[in-house]
Amino acid sequence: MRDLSVIGLGYTGLPLAREAVRSGLCVAGYDENPRVVAGLNAGRSHVDDVPDADVRSMLAAGFTAMDEPSVLAGAHTVVICVPTPLRSDGNPDLAPVRRAATALAPHVGPGMLVVLESTTYPGTTEEVVRPLLERTAGITAGADFHLAFSPERIDPGNRGFGLRNTPKVVGGLTPGCAQAAAAFYGKICDTVVVAKGTREAEMAKLLENTYRNVNIALVNELAVVAHDLGVDLWDAIECAATKPFGFQSFRPGPGVGGHCIPVDPDYLVHRARTAGSRVRLVELAQEINRGMPEYVVRRAADVLAGAGRSLRGATVLLAGVTYKENVSDLRETSARPIVRRLRAEAADVVYHDPYVPRFSVDGEPVARVTDIARAAAASDLTILLQPHAAYDLEAIVAAAPLTLDTRGCTRSGAALL
Repeated sequence: MRDLSVIGLGYTGLPLAREAVRSGLCVAGYDENPRVVAGLNAGRSHVDDVPDADVRSMLAAGFTAMDEPSVLAGAHTVVICVPTPLRSDGNPDLAPVRRAATALAPHVGPGMLVVLESTTYPGTTEEVVRPLLERTAGITAGADFHLAFSPERIDPGNRGFGLRNTPKVVGGLTPGCAQAAAAFYGKICDTVVVAKGTREAEMAKLLENTYRNVNIALVNELAVVAHDLGVDLWDAIECAATKPFGFQSFRPGPGVGGHCIPVDPDYLVHRARTAGSRVRLVELAQEINRGMPEYVVRRAADVLAGAGRSLRGATVLLAGVTYKENVSDLRETSARPIVRRLRAEAADVVYHDPYVPRFSVDGEPVARVTDIARAAAASDLTILLQPHAAYDLEAIVAAAPLTLDTRGCTRSGAALL
């Protein structure tokens, strides 16, 4: 019997599979995307934090990827790690979770442990995944097989904390389910924290990212106010951070990106509304953060106007278009709405990013430059979106006629957000 099958081999599933292989488990993966499967089986990774060499080591240890759900049969544990995006109307899209559960259902057997890791609202494991599995399998969760939720805590680009040394929260449908999940994750994680149940574990994930979202919204709003007041907010934050208690630093920026921070709070908002309640602070934080790309473009117009220029016809260089520094991840990047707004103002937009060879917005490519210092000198305005370690920030500012620093990372010569 296989120890583990992972459904969804992306930013969450592939690191999980790798850590399980490193722990000596027999592991297989299932992904709907045949190109992902073919690439992995050829030793190629599509995830920043999992280099090709690690994939080749996994294959050498017996790992295999398939785009057929038959690979799920006979596994002792199956972990669902599929995306949970938003629909066009802003509500949660659980279609990937439902497809994963439907694909797994014919292969669920007595004693199997099924864990959902996909971020979602409280109640999903019990109300969505459980009936899909039970209806087809003809057996009962908590009695015949184990069912649990364990929130993923993957942080792309984080060199200090990975899957093994980040505490793993698990919540079971029953105490027996929790015990089974804790025993499994205890093989691949240093610390396992058992929640009261699946709903508490689901809420813990939303709490973690909503906390960050709300605090980022606070400093983003303060950035707007501070500019109007002539205050250097970054300096104020550094001063506040010297307090050894009661304060944690968050920094403003051009918006929030990645899968978690901009998306997860909407799962909480949706669930609260279905229960007849509201989380008004969270809703306001979403509004503030989603308004930052528009504010960036307004500040860009201000900076150009100060030099007697207009956005119309101006060449604007975007430095770093990924959602965070030092990764190639473009999920929910604020660079896209910024490009849309710049184009709406008839600006000519180009970009540089050492991690992104091609970048498009709404199907229209954005021209890429290869020499950032030369491109900065040739542009009317450079907007620093991500301070990649590969950038000599001061050299960029020195070369550019005008720079808007949205991260507060340059020492002098640039306009701040």
